[in-house]
Amino acid sequence: MKPALQLRQSQQLLLTPQLQQAIRLLQLSTLEVNQESERMLEENPLLERVDDEASSVLLHAGNIDRGETAASRTEQTPADTESRNEQNGDSEWPEPSFSAAPYAPDDEDEGYAEVAAERPGLREHLLWQLNMSLMEARDKKLVALLIDALDENAYLSQSLAEISEMLPPELEVSLDDLETALVQLQHLDAPGIGARNLSECLALQLRVLPENTPGRELALTIATDHLELLAAHDFSKLKKLLRCDDDALRGAQTLITHLQPRPGMAFEQRASDYVVPDVLVEREEGIWRARLNPEAMPRLRVNQVYANILQQRGETNAQGLSTQLQEAHWFIKNLRQRFDTILRVAQAIVERQHQFFEHGDIGMRPLVLREIAEQLELHESTISRVTTQKFMHTPRGIYEFKYFFGSGLTTEAGGACSSTAIRALIRQLVSEEDARHPHSDSRMAEILAQQGIIVARRTVAKYRESMNIPPVNLRKSL
Repeated sequence: MKPALQLRQSQQLLLTPQLQQAIRLLQLSTLEVNQESERMLEENPLLERVDDEASSVLLHAGNIDRGETAASRTEQTPADTESRNEQNGDSEWPEPSFSAAPYAPDDEDEGYAEVAAERPGLREHLLWQLNMSLMEARDKKLVALLIDALDENAYLSQSLAEISEMLPPELEVSLDDLETALVQLQHLDAPGIGARNLSECLALQLRVLPENTPGRELALTIATDHLELLAAHDFSKLKKLLRCDDDALRGAQTLITHLQPRPGMAFEQRASDYVVPDVLVEREEGIWRARLNPEAMPRLRVNQVYANILQQRGETNAQGLSTQLQEAHWFIKNLRQRFDTILRVAQAIVERQHQFFEHGDIGMRPLVLREIAEQLELHESTISRVTTQKFMHTPRGIYEFKYFFGSGLTTEAGGACSSTAIRALIRQLVSEEDARHPHSDSRMAEILAQQGIIVARRTVAKYRESMNIPPVNLRKSL
């Protein structure tokens, strides 16, 4: 066959760089958007903050362009500035403004961030107590060795025999020496630390209580020999073995439950997680409305000094800056579009879940992404991006957008009840039940059926386990 040329016409969907940036900004969290804004501010000189006037004043004060004075550039009427902003397509966005406390140079404390003092950790606290003790130097070293062997819960997870085998023979450390060091460690001012199991940990805390504490001896016997029966709530067998009545057993149980099973928890240093909500929900004239949180919105604009210079010189002399100017316009436009989409989705959620804001979780209705997508004429993938890592501040707390979505079960009246509402009802039933005769999963399913919610026993068990509610035998008390 002879070679020939053919023309073929086809359609192909391509994502422009601007569209790719808009999609990426939409799925980022507030923290990531602020980080992206900081990166763009560092890389693009044509972007600036709205409240950052220092650079603009500095640029106006000097002769940047040849043959142009600072006065000619700054003498512009507000109408000229407004028309120029409309021509460029970007004004000072977003509109909400914040007020910051003025800087007082006379105040010595102004300008210095308050830093919380670091609390000593478990190891530092025990070593400090060890150094303050009157032990001999060799005993202090052995106790310090056991302190290093403690886990995060302050338990000695390794046996003393294993620790003894790890030590060099020339140190001449016997197993009896380690036993003595362990006793000295357990007598430091931190009851329960250095225990090898939960039973020993509770017993150590009970032994430091005054001898006249009611129920101390019975609680010590339970913690030492019958802790498994107490955990299983087998009160009948416990009363038979211990030959005690309900009041005595109830007092011992109360004493044990108030102990600390993880003594190392008091020395944990966890960094607090802070969430900046994207949307604020408030009630105005009886209607719940959503509005954007100004604290979560980067305040950016195009530097008009550089923009004017580019308009006067033309693109041939400043091709690189022209590209950066276009990128700055794209970034600001995509940011505006991101927050507008978030606000539309948030308002749609608030309208659908207004009963939640009135009555709590019990008023939650079933909602899927498709319903919001059809209402706003957007794709489900867009709604999924908007509802991921976006948070809403309500009078009932801060919730992620995805919290308001969930499946539902049909009711006898032909309606639907969301899984969140069913969980709230189960939690309410458990909180109001008689502790001596708690509701089983079958009984809770029957109570829900009486309210018109048909739910299987295994579904109740699944929801109960998801809320970390123990089964009926573990909820039973004296």
